[in-house]
Amino acid sequence: MPALITTDLVALDADLGADKSAVVRRLADLVAAAGRATSGEGLHGDAMAREAQAATGLPGGLAIPHCRSAAVTEASLAFARLDPKVDFGAPDGPADLVFLIAAPAEGDADHLTLLTALARALVRPDFVATLRSATSAEEIVALVEEVVSPAPAAAVPAAAATGATAAGAPPTAAAAAAAPAAAAARKSVVVVSACPTGIAHTYMAADKLTAAGEAAGVDIHVETQGSSGSTPLDPSLIRAADAVIFAVDVGVRDQDRFAGKPLVQSGTKRAINEPDVMIREALAAADDPNARRVAGGAAGAAPAASSGGGAGRGASEVRRWLLTGVSYMIPFVAAGGLLIALGFLFGGYQIVNPNPDVERQSYALSWVLNNSFFDLPSAPGVEGLNDGFLGYLGAVCTVLGQAAFGFLVPALAGYIAFAIADRPGIVPGFVVGAVSVTVGAGFIGGLVGGIIAGFAALWISRWKLPVGVRGLQPVVIIPLLATLISSGIMVVFLGRPLAAALTGLGNWLNGLTGTSAVLLGIILGLMMCFDLGGPINKAAYVFATTGLTAAATGAPLIIMATVMAAGMVPPLAMALSTAIRPKLYTPAERDNGKAAWLLGLSFISEGAIPFAAADPLRVIPSMMLGGATTGAIVAASGVELRAPHGGIFVFFAMQGVLMFVVALVVGTVVGALAVTVAKSIGRTDAEDAPEDAVDLEHAHAPVHVPARAASA
Repeated sequence: MPALITTDLVALDADLGADKSAVVRRLADLVAAAGRATSGEGLHGDAMAREAQAATGLPGGLAIPHCRSAAVTEASLAFARLDPKVDFGAPDGPADLVFLIAAPAEGDADHLTLLTALARALVRPDFVATLRSATSAEEIVALVEEVVSPAPAAAVPAAAATGATAAGAPPTAAAAAAAPAAAAARKSVVVVSACPTGIAHTYMAADKLTAAGEAAGVDIHVETQGSSGSTPLDPSLIRAADAVIFAVDVGVRDQDRFAGKPLVQSGTKRAINEPDVMIREALAAADDPNARRVAGGAAGAAPAASSGGGAGRGASEVRRWLLTGVSYMIPFVAAGGLLIALGFLFGGYQIVNPNPDVERQSYALSWVLNNSFFDLPSAPGVEGLNDGFLGYLGAVCTVLGQAAFGFLVPALAGYIAFAIADRPGIVPGFVVGAVSVTVGAGFIGGLVGGIIAGFAALWISRWKLPVGVRGLQPVVIIPLLATLISSGIMVVFLGRPLAAALTGLGNWLNGLTGTSAVLLGIILGLMMCFDLGGPINKAAYVFATTGLTAAATGAPLIIMATVMAAGMVPPLAMALSTAIRPKLYTPAERDNGKAAWLLGLSFISEGAIPFAAADPLRVIPSMMLGGATTGAIVAASGVELRAPHGGIFVFFAMQGVLMFVVALVVGTVVGALAVTVAKSIGRTDAEDAPEDAVDLEHAHAPVHVPARAASA
């Protein structure tokens, strides 16, 4: 197996720049210059995307920027001993020892095991001291190879050789048998540690807690759910444990194994920085009959919100819930939106309109149900509608896309509830999402309903029921009652007020028609961008399409053009922002930004929902500003549109295409600049977002970047 580190990946007592981005860039260029990555720029981008979400500085002057990257062709370690030190966000000051851990996007298990061995060695003071005293690059390479080599027993951390169970190597049956005897004199705590990459923080948190437990006279047994695999803790150890610590940034696998145990939960970063405090909290929880406990009946992947950490932790939990829902919703947005766009391209803009020959069915649905490739539909003389082969193909794409979009809000709500309550939240979450669509609450109703469903399911899952009915709790009681509570609230308390508000809004908009075109354009632009396919957006769209059927020329056609142009702005503005300032976005968001170009050009406002759901306070006002700008220009210019949908694919049905394009470009630029500035000002390194917000397997196209020589 090729060595992880070589002398050309080492820089001793080097000045690599004034900030962490410069240091990571220099180390990434060393990896690329050594032929171990196709692009230093690509590796730097992935490492900084990870860094932007949670700082990798550690106490003691250490930093471990790390990532998986498609730019990496061979697992590598690049090391720098900095002079001067550079701030990587550690609580005790800047770092002078920096390891860039670069893993391929599809890293093999052997290499990932070696990389995690290095991360675990960094918690040993003796190893860190030798790194500071080394006099040559060759000595650094030898030190690192000694700790990452899987063969020598001496490379095993000292804490793992004691009575505590080594993190990542769960106890054998013999060790489990000895646990009851040890428990007579010592408390026992079981730990689960996990981070998204499973390379560094997972194992460092485990070893920090292990060492802190040993110092406190506590038996620590750790299950590391990392990239190199995990071996579940022996059930007898879990039964004998006095308390449980979840040091996780992602979900805990098979969480129900720990049901009923006193629980202390935090991210891996706190476990690394404050292991002694967490051990004390676990011991206190073990003696407190009112302490928080692991919820029963939850075998899912996402732990419930932590009870500690104050407002900052609470905000982080809310963000994690939203991002979980969004991450599961994105495939529905992409698949459905692109299919609908293809439907307009092949079938024409009339493909979604009612078919006069078939009651209550659109052309698309009636053709899919009644025709085939061997019996092609015919609709001669209908402007804006293609029949025959292209028409049928467009109908199929449209129906499939509409079906996928039908799952958008239910998936969002369902997986928000899943993030809060694990598996018990899925059914009530999906149902309340579907109910939200039915009552007209849309995307915002899905967000609120998902949270309500999640907490309802979590609350019911904690009920202490008689043994005879406990087996019915996860399959009958929780789905039934949580669905009744969440969907009942949506129907009884949210549905009617929303319907009344939408009716009043439509009447108000009708009063503005013809009196102030610019003001109407601004208002429609704001509405189209407020909730991105939700009730406010739909109110503006219905207002426009209703007028479209009432007249063939004049104000109704201007309103239709205004609504469509403003609705195209959010996905286009977000796509442009991800292109001009990619470092403000996670790799997953940057990928979604690429798809948003086509979604925006096709007038599919939902392409911006993933961005708005993850960061509504920055994204939505910025999109409203861009949409209002576009709406005002289109309305003032008198652009007319005879098609209710289609984006750029219905330019042939538009009068004033040039001004439409100008308005769209101006609004897109305004929205993109606004959201870019808002994210730049509002986001700081201290914003400790959960690591599962980052997809670290983002692919970068190869880009040649000249290597910079590091002083030695």
